[in-house]
Amino acid sequence: MRSSLLFHVLATTGYVTAQVPKPGADGKYTISSSSIKAQFIPYGATLTNLFVKDKNGKDVDVVLGYEDTAYYPEDPGHPVYNSIPGRYVNRIGHGKYSIDNNTFTTELNDGTNTLHSGTNNWSYRTWNVTAATNESITFTVRDESNSSKGMPGLVLANVTYSVNGDRWDIKMDAVSPGVKSPLMLTHHTYFNLDAYRNPDTIKIWNHTLYMPYSKRYLVADDGALPTGEIATAAADSINDFASAPDMLLGHAQKLPGFSSNCGGGGACEGYNGYFLIDDAPADAVVVALASPFSGIKAELRTDQPGVVIYTCNWFDGTGNLKSTQGTDENKKVVRSSCVAIEAQDYVDGINHPEWGRRDAQITGPGKTYSWKSSWTFTNL
Repeated sequence: MRSSLLFHVLATTGYVTAQVPKPGADGKYTISSSSIKAQFIPYGATLTNLFVKDKNGKDVDVVLGYEDTAYYPEDPGHPVYNSIPGRYVNRIGHGKYSIDNNTFTTELNDGTNTLHSGTNNWSYRTWNVTAATNESITFTVRDESNSSKGMPGLVLANVTYSVNGDRWDIKMDAVSPGVKSPLMLTHHTYFNLDAYRNPDTIKIWNHTLYMPYSKRYLVADDGALPTGEIATAAADSINDFASAPDMLLGHAQKLPGFSSNCGGGGACEGYNGYFLIDDAPADAVVVALASPFSGIKAELRTDQPGVVIYTCNWFDGTGNLKSTQGTDENKKVVRSSCVAIEAQDYVDGINHPEWGRRDAQITGPGKTYSWKSSWTFTNL
């Protein structure tokens, strides 16, 4: 019985595998469909490039990253480019949480809070490639107990990326076979649908964003930690992306409070917060991001109850763009020039039992955590 259970756990998380192909000469694994080419590296199970078709039928690399794949583990800023920062993403308030009356203390790496489980989270790990075809690739990670401070028990996890036509699918599964442990994942995807080639602006504010099921959001403090309050965005207010299609991401730039809307001592302009997804039909498009310049429209479907929107406030203009992006004049990642869209459960829900999300954010023996999302890329 014990051996059959172990085999089930290993198979579920991708540790029973066949021989897989080697990466290309550039160290990347490539999967492709008729209209998408996606490239990955094992470090962080990271998406390095995502080519989709613009309105003229040309391939555009719409996600951020580094030209040199060797720089992913070297960048001291570590912005978690298009990777998986488990085992518990986003913030844990004041670096503490409890399970069954036992209190756990986590690494404080974001002021007085824990961000993405600390500085040894899964986006810092080199994952194993356990399956690969022309259309899909699977990565696995083995996370030993307390590899990240305050995260008990062994966790085994996998992610499978696949492409089909104009759709990119992401599916994750994880188990904590020994003890109860926090487990909440996301894919930390950074977009600029113009690939920084718009001659009029490299800022993200010219993109449009529509979240028809996300009138409500978590109110956060100055450090982007939810206070517990759930608010409803009034039409045309700063946090409104539900009242009408095709609202500019920068529609509220002239409103009081926009320049400090995401805290940071008043220095964070735009967005770095969690929007609830309420009453969305099965397989509904819950986020639509688009750019009139490139004509690219990206539509998110997910089984998660909400999404984080972060408009790249903390990029200081020192980071280089990839050779697949930018122009002769635009070669840097500057402030507010991209948007990270992260489907996930409620931020710090483990510390807010009033939201009813703790059970979904704690996984233990006999349970399998799962996460599924897809992006569809079409033209306006």
